[in-house]
Amino acid sequence: MTDKGMVIVGAGEAGARAAVELRNQGWDGPITLIGEERQAPYERPPLSKQQLLAPDEPLPVFILNDDLLARHGIRLLAGSPVALIDRAAHEAVLADGSRVPYRKLLLTTGARPRKMSLDGSDLPQVMYLRTYRDALALRSRLQAGKRVVIIGGGFIGLEVAASARERGCSVTVIEVAPRILMRGVPEEIAHIVEVRHRAAGVRMACGTGIGSIEFDGSEHVIRLADGTVIRCDAIVAGIGAVPETALAEACGLALENGIRVDERLATSDPDIFAAGDCCSFPHPLYGGRRIRLEAWRNAQEQGMHAAGSMLGAVEPFSVIPWFWSDQYELTLQVVGLPDSGEVTVSRDLGEAGKLFFHLTGDGRLVSTSGIGPSGGIAKDIRFAEMLIERHAVPSPEDLERPNVKLKSLLPA
Repeated sequence: MTDKGMVIVGAGEAGARAAVELRNQGWDGPITLIGEERQAPYERPPLSKQQLLAPDEPLPVFILNDDLLARHGIRLLAGSPVALIDRAAHEAVLADGSRVPYRKLLLTTGARPRKMSLDGSDLPQVMYLRTYRDALALRSRLQAGKRVVIIGGGFIGLEVAASARERGCSVTVIEVAPRILMRGVPEEIAHIVEVRHRAAGVRMACGTGIGSIEFDGSEHVIRLADGTVIRCDAIVAGIGAVPETALAEACGLALENGIRVDERLATSDPDIFAAGDCCSFPHPLYGGRRIRLEAWRNAQEQGMHAAGSMLGAVEPFSVIPWFWSDQYELTLQVVGLPDSGEVTVSRDLGEAGKLFFHLTGDGRLVSTSGIGPSGGIAKDIRFAEMLIERHAVPSPEDLERPNVKLKSLLPA
């Protein structure tokens, strides 16, 4: 097995970072990065923002271009779907029948958009946003004066809504939950975001489902459960994501809200690891609670951590979750898991924004959420992350007062 190299299935953020980190940590054997898309690894966050707003057709923002791949000695098999993992032979079998032997294998297969269905049928006229090609297709539909309906009031849906408004579209957001941003965002921040969208002219329909969607050849007709009829030129769905686990399931790996990995990101097969959106893992800061994260930084950090684990490192993955979203001039950031807190304390920063600190019953800071103009809350969020890392128990009074620097609350 010594002639076999490291193989990474999935050429996104996690896979690309893992490939480079293997070299950084001294692996001098073969590295093969396998991806379904024909592009080299690229960043996904710009898809819902810059790449929809660019005046000219944008190129992907590459993580690894040809020069970097060559410099690191990484073999990229782009446009090469993997059909199955042969665990007994230690080989990844491609759709064309060719086989790539591995010493250790990393699954970074990501997630796919959750599809809309009514009466059990997929709706082909609904658009989704996950890939560069999706972004180009959507961008072509976001023309001034066009009527766009966004189904789903989460991060992706709202980012697309903001981009569509900036391109001059008429926009309606439909959310079945009572409010937007139900997952992982405090109600106070969701309210600020909703007010900003409404000020931009976005119409919001929360707390109602969709009864039917029809297309008469010229426009879409959406009938809501409450009887409201909405006519539009394009429909975009952002109703969540489903972890890509087909390869893992087919080869018998354990699953639990994605591919189940341990604290090192190893699967139930000691020679196969998983990282990024596709896997769930126990987090030591939250009592070993098993979580799955769909976030850019998590994909980066887990990809690099998995590389070390593939080379024999035993440290647990303990990076604190961090999310962000840019909408109009506002930046929303969340560090930690807000639903792990029992008490919320707010800090008003004036024009710089607002922070919300989430504490356990015994006063430990486990999460912080913030919103404000771009860059206004970044430093405070970073110090809050350090407080969370150090299991700090700051006084609520100090957290409330904007004149008390968060840095000063760090344990000695």
